[in-house]
Amino acid sequence: MKRAGLLLAERHYGAMTSFLFYDIETTGLNTAFDQVLRFAAVRTDPGFTELDRHTLRIRLRPDVVPSPDAVLTHGISITDMLEGEREVDAVRSVHRLLNTPGTISLGYNTLGFDDEMLRFSFYRNLLPPYTHQYDNGCRRMDLLPMVLLYRLYRPEVLQWPEPDGKPSLKLEHLNAANALCEGTSHHALNDACATVELARRLSTHRRMWEYLCGFFHKPSDIRRMEKLPPVLTSAYGNHCKALMIATEFGPNQQYQAPVLSLGPSIPYKNQTLGLRLDLPDLRNADEENVEDAPWVLRKKAGETGLLLPPLDRYWNLMDTSRKEAVRENLEWIRSNPSALETIVDFHRNYRYPEVPELDVDAALYVQEFPSRREESLLRQFHAASVAERFLLVERFPRQTHRHLAERLLLRNYPDQLPDDWNRRFSALSAAVNPATEDQAMVDFRGRRKATPRSVAHRVEQLLVQPGLKPEHRKLLEELSDYLITTFTIRTGDGNGTHSSDFGHSASGSDPR
Repeated sequence: MKRAGLLLAERHYGAMTSFLFYDIETTGLNTAFDQVLRFAAVRTDPGFTELDRHTLRIRLRPDVVPSPDAVLTHGISITDMLEGEREVDAVRSVHRLLNTPGTISLGYNTLGFDDEMLRFSFYRNLLPPYTHQYDNGCRRMDLLPMVLLYRLYRPEVLQWPEPDGKPSLKLEHLNAANALCEGTSHHALNDACATVELARRLSTHRRMWEYLCGFFHKPSDIRRMEKLPPVLTSAYGNHCKALMIATEFGPNQQYQAPVLSLGPSIPYKNQTLGLRLDLPDLRNADEENVEDAPWVLRKKAGETGLLLPPLDRYWNLMDTSRKEAVRENLEWIRSNPSALETIVDFHRNYRYPEVPELDVDAALYVQEFPSRREESLLRQFHAASVAERFLLVERFPRQTHRHLAERLLLRNYPDQLPDDWNRRFSALSAAVNPATEDQAMVDFRGRRKATPRSVAHRVEQLLVQPGLKPEHRKLLEELSDYLITTFTIRTGDGNGTHSSDFGHSASGSDPR
């Protein structure tokens, strides 16, 4: 029986395929500026038999200030953060795992957070950031949106937790309700093991499991979108109706929203647009508010935001008022074709605004793919000794690669810097610990990087909260000590500062 299931799985995924279930713990939620501290993965065959497992402890970089909220979540102390592999070495290992031919990498909400964190880790460490998505038979999946569909249409597969009387889809709650894996949550290996067992139980409904896996296979997802039924035609062609399934819609809306296809984005060829049909104020759309109203959703083939056809068995989960809003909105659209064309024209041509002062660490999405010569130099850089890497930095023709290579060396080998690199280290130190918050590094969403000062303030807020657990107080106090002894920041009494080598302020030279 097990052999038959394995043969069926191999016909569906391919004989070379393996699943790599993984989880990460990080210093915070900013995918461009925070870093991975723990990586754990369990590789299985298509029938979920374990093949091997991996755990990596990654040393805290000197330019990263851990979020106290993240510390309280995963419980990794500063002492533990300061041990482990250098980031560049550990990230190369992770890259190899995800790029092993035939690997389907997946976890729980990995496409919502973990995968982007890893993409920026690869980019920052001069590794190809996207190959695990398409090269050598590799691709990605995510169990969270699959769990949404099971909750809606096959609820008997799992016990559905409702802590405090409210539905929860957090992995820790699903684990507790269904005994997926022993051990504490927010421990990378335990969470990876929990996702293996979760996938195994979901796959007991084989047809549904394989159907949902198809949403993460780009060609299959595109074919499904092409088969959606058209409900009206405009100057832009046919517009199809579907149900989008996503966590952002929440349990009160059954995690689903009815949408009307608007066609592909023009500047971003990998994005397809959809118009929400259940929002009553859609009928107020005009040229004045077309940019700011929350009607338009973006979808990438093979990724989250799963689109179902508008069959009755799916559509009937919506309440009467939402169905009525859909009907009225479609009537309004048919009666006001110019309004639809205004919406379509604006959003299909929309470009994300450029971010002033975008830091090089956060510039992944504005970079062109490297040339063959640049790819060769990047491989040569990783194959070289540490001493040789310092000499190779200036050989990169692209300024971005020179800046990233320079930061890689400063972060990973601060005790091996040539004498003429001390100024560069001081410049990076100054960028990490600016004099004012509005001088902090800026990410691709226009957000400022957390500074030692802002993090110290957050620690102070948490330390005075009532009911703080002793183990949490210990973690926060250790983090506070680290901030004071590592950076130049104002101490809690507001009357003084404490400095260190890394926090020593430098001249206003280019921090990149």
